[in-house]
Amino acid sequence: MRITITGRNIEITPGLRQAVESKLSKLERYFTPQTDVIVTLSVEKERQKIEVTIPVKGNIIRSEQVSNDMYVSIDLVEEVIERQLKKYKNKLVDAKQGSTHFKADFIEKDAPEEEEIQIIRTKRFGMKPMYPEDACVQMELLGHNFFVFQNAETEEVNVVYKRKGNTYGLIEPEF
Repeated sequence: MRITITGRNIEITPGLRQAVESKLSKLERYFTPQTDVIVTLSVEKERQKIEVTIPVKGNIIRSEQVSNDMYVSIDLVEEVIERQLKKYKNKLVDAKQGSTHFKADFIEKDAPEEEEIQIIRTKRFGMKPMYPEDACVQMELLGHNFFVFQNAETEEVNVVYKRKGNTYGLIEPEF
């Protein structure tokens, strides 16, 4: 695995670099040596955040962990990625996806029985056109973390969602 480490508002000390590399090297049993692993360490006030992104054909394996100690965040991120790999192994190495990024012994090993995804509820609702700012207000009034609406400007279905730090995100379709 080729690990690329960058920092935002933090200097990557030899100790941090060594901690990231030693923790993520545990993932080498899953990936081929040509697999790129992109790591971003950042500090915002008291928040120590690590983001790990592993692009594999057709998918992105990603984890983001935040704590008040960077070393704790580093420990957590490796565990989350390993859990993701085990849980979604069958989907990741499906013939359509290609398995060039994964080691053969990981692919050939029997996967644990997958928890079947079950949709237990379907909601239907009318969508009246509104602006993204109005959708954020509506989302707050409902007490939800996201809100689906028809954008009055584009007439397309969009989603607004709550982000950390009392900010909002907008998801728009791309054709």
